[in-house]
Amino acid sequence: MTSFSKIMILLLSVLLWPNLAIADDLNGANTAWILTSTALVLFMTLPGLALFYGGLVRSKNVLSVLVQCFAIASIASLLWLMLGYSLSFTEGNNWIGDMSRFMFAGIGRDTLAGDIPESLFAMFQMTFAVITPALMIGGFAERMKFSSMLIFSALWLILVYVPICHWVWGGGWLADMGLLDFAGGTVVHITAGVGALVAALVLGNRNGYPKKAMPPHNMTMTMTGAGMLWVGWFGFNGGSALAANGDASMAILVTHISASAGALTWMVIEWIKYGKPSALGIATGMVAGLGTITPASGFVSPPAALIIGIAAGIVCFYATQLIKRKWLIDDSLDVFPVHGVGGILGTICAGFFCSTELGIFSGYGFGGDNHSIGEQLGVQFTGVAATFAYTAVVSYILLKFTGLLTSGLRVTADEELQGLDLVLHEEEGYKL
Repeated sequence: MTSFSKIMILLLSVLLWPNLAIADDLNGANTAWILTSTALVLFMTLPGLALFYGGLVRSKNVLSVLVQCFAIASIASLLWLMLGYSLSFTEGNNWIGDMSRFMFAGIGRDTLAGDIPESLFAMFQMTFAVITPALMIGGFAERMKFSSMLIFSALWLILVYVPICHWVWGGGWLADMGLLDFAGGTVVHITAGVGALVAALVLGNRNGYPKKAMPPHNMTMTMTGAGMLWVGWFGFNGGSALAANGDASMAILVTHISASAGALTWMVIEWIKYGKPSALGIATGMVAGLGTITPASGFVSPPAALIIGIAAGIVCFYATQLIKRKWLIDDSLDVFPVHGVGGILGTICAGFFCSTELGIFSGYGFGGDNHSIGEQLGVQFTGVAATFAYTAVVSYILLKFTGLLTSGLRVTADEELQGLDLVLHEEEGYKL
């Protein structure tokens, strides 16, 4: 190589150095995976959850559920842009973030969060903010005014979801304590489950419940939505690793195992108890397995995931029986017994199975002299209790406040009998 060639190579290296540094800082593989995960998590709400819930209600209310999912996705996205992301993920204090990212201020094409674009991180977290209030639809389905639903969901996102998100994932007080919540046992499932339960109690039961049968109108739609949720959950849990690595791979593996175990466990219980396995049962057991593994998915092993999935199928099944058959609470689509109870169970299980000293059931959280299972379980119980209590109190206040703004939360008895599709949207899901 001539001296001239060496000089030219040296000059090119100097000129390209800034670009090479930027390329090294931004990880293309991680960025590609989180782009994919973001699409998967949004896919869980639209169309996954919309179809899952839409099939579970009566035919006269199917469009109302679909419209609610679309409306919540839209309003939650805009609130996340304006306030939610900044209050959740900026430094602030132990209780809430600050406004330094108001309207995504300071986020440009080259702004990074770790080794991925911050715009991508903000969008990924936006999809979580979308699905959480959407899950609550199941608690008040078929009877809440559309205006009430919009106001309550918007206020709830800012005053319930955002603070708890900051506590757990944004550097708040639960994060400082060391709470283990990989993908949303407290932030998503307990908040949505408790919010739905409080809404069901405040609104009261649907007219005719529990004496009048109110079966799902389209189980084909529900099973289609359930399948979309199962696939989308790989982005929900696997994407929460924020990298294309072993943590993401293991999170997806244990998610699938728990979902499978939850589905089969629920199916077998129904088969023994009622003589036949149902499509609704296997789909609900699958969702219970997914919700329960969510907080633990980045910390536990495949054998532990099997135990968690089986426990989810058993505990959530009997929680559903308790809520609907014994206490006669019309949590219409079983949000609290599946998501709320599953989130609680999974958060506790994360504190146990993350230990590295459990033999074949060992996880990836702690071991030796660093921690004890008892200490971690104490942190997990604190997180569960704080999330449950805060969500219950604030949700109750917001429902009452919303009722004052909209002259009552519920449609009238006649409107409920006619169905929300025609009453609220002047449309029908099916033309007979």
